[in-house]
Amino acid sequence: MEAPQKLYLLDYGAGNVRSLVNAVEKLGHTITHIDTVEDFARADKIIFPGVGAFGYAMQALRNKGFVEPLLAYIASGKPLMGICVGMQVLFEGSDESPDEPGLGVFEGRVERIDSSTKTVPHMGWNAAHVVGAHTTQGPDMGGDRRYYFVHSYAVPYTACGRQQKFVHTATRYGDEVVVSSAWQKNVFATQFHPEKSGAAGLSALQSFIERDLVRSSDLVEISAPATIEAALTKRVIACLDVRANDQGDLVVTKGDQYDVRENSEAGGDVRNLGKPVDLAKRYFEEGADEITFLNITSFRNMPFADTPMLDVLRQASRCIFVPLTIGGGVRDITDPDGQHVWPAVEVAGEYFRSGADKVSIGSDAVYAAETYWQRVADGVPPTDGTTAIEQIASRYGQQAVVISVDPRRVYVRSPSDAPSHHVIATSTPGPQGEAFCWYQCTVKGGREPRDIDVRQLVTACEALGAGEVLLNCMDRDGTNSGYETDLVADTKAAVTIPVIASSGAGRVEHFSDIIDRTDVDAVLAAGIFHRREVPIADVKRHMAEHGIPTRTVE
Repeated sequence: MEAPQKLYLLDYGAGNVRSLVNAVEKLGHTITHIDTVEDFARADKIIFPGVGAFGYAMQALRNKGFVEPLLAYIASGKPLMGICVGMQVLFEGSDESPDEPGLGVFEGRVERIDSSTKTVPHMGWNAAHVVGAHTTQGPDMGGDRRYYFVHSYAVPYTACGRQQKFVHTATRYGDEVVVSSAWQKNVFATQFHPEKSGAAGLSALQSFIERDLVRSSDLVEISAPATIEAALTKRVIACLDVRANDQGDLVVTKGDQYDVRENSEAGGDVRNLGKPVDLAKRYFEEGADEITFLNITSFRNMPFADTPMLDVLRQASRCIFVPLTIGGGVRDITDPDGQHVWPAVEVAGEYFRSGADKVSIGSDAVYAAETYWQRVADGVPPTDGTTAIEQIASRYGQQAVVISVDPRRVYVRSPSDAPSHHVIATSTPGPQGEAFCWYQCTVKGGREPRDIDVRQLVTACEALGAGEVLLNCMDRDGTNSGYETDLVADTKAAVTIPVIASSGAGRVEHFSDIIDRTDVDAVLAAGIFHRREVPIADVKRHMAEHGIPTRTVE
């Protein structure tokens, strides 16, 4: 009887590999972590995932003494699969870390995606177009499938030089075309995350594990960049507000303008709309492009390592293969015994190791932005590397940091009434007929207003290293009256990072309307999905009928 193949995982400590392990196990296989140099010789196949910075990845490999064993493994002819940064380090170098050489397996350099013409990171579901016909059966990819991308750097696709020998698929993002997968001899690599790309990604991963993907060295004619069509979709995100009810059980709830009790004046029960993992699994199966958990219970009476949300992530990542975001409590935490202090970057790390792909920062983002602008006023460098945003982005990458904004309208009769804030004309006049407003940020779940507006917040957080904005609006929350178009449009114009519209969706037309009017990158809803008032499939069908690109579920 043939011995089972020995599949190994090369993890240099840069984030969520739990989801990859879960995807491998979903396909009926087991995978072992590489712990020592000797493990390279034991492996029949290696999967090398990566997130974060190119330089951090290469330095981590060098510090572990893994560079030479990895190159020797590749030279032996055994199969290797790189994912995201695990693909990028196989090239000669990256503009992200100019002084750090790559492994040089593939010819070319990784370059920064141009943010002057589009949002960066490139985040969302896009196509991977197979660019040439091979005599060898290739990975199970291409067609109308969409894959999940999240990156700020990429290898430009030119169809020149030696790209004929290794480029397998290319992807258009706006005015640029990039290499989305490479395949040369025994090395296969993807810029997208197959473990986060639903059924399409699992098929690509399965073809690496179960087939001998060894490409012949023949040159093939490959497509010109101009022939690669745009295929990026607009994301539909399901959000679950999770908290403990009065009996101590974790439930999904939903507030009306942030009030989560059935009858707050009478001290009613917390609204219970279901169990977190069960609902999240349902949304994955219904076609949600991402799922966000917002933890609205502090759990201050227990050690952080015992926080129930960590177990929610572990369970969810076993059955959900789209990106997971966790928000709430991403800050410095001291355990009840006062002995163990968790810096925010370690809190984020524990969330990533439990299955999260991104962390959402709320109140601490406001405090960081206030400090940023105070430093500007003081004439000192506005960034110093001490904020949670900077530290998490530095270690795990810009794409891993979402800032969650909870603003409310403050009406004024003219911009001169609020000279220190960004005032806009409003399409929703105030109670006294005011035609202008500014959007005041809040902290502590909307309970405490701060003297900072949304424009000030998002521009500061982008400068600090945030990779995405989750834009709520307290005035719209739970109203089912549609998104706050003025706020979304103004924020989209203020930053070059992706923006998610949240708060107010009540029917399918609200989703297409906010996309058409603001070109927002993603739309999020909660209560209408929980209560099945508007199914996710209906939203996507409506978007497709109105010419908005969307991912279909296989």
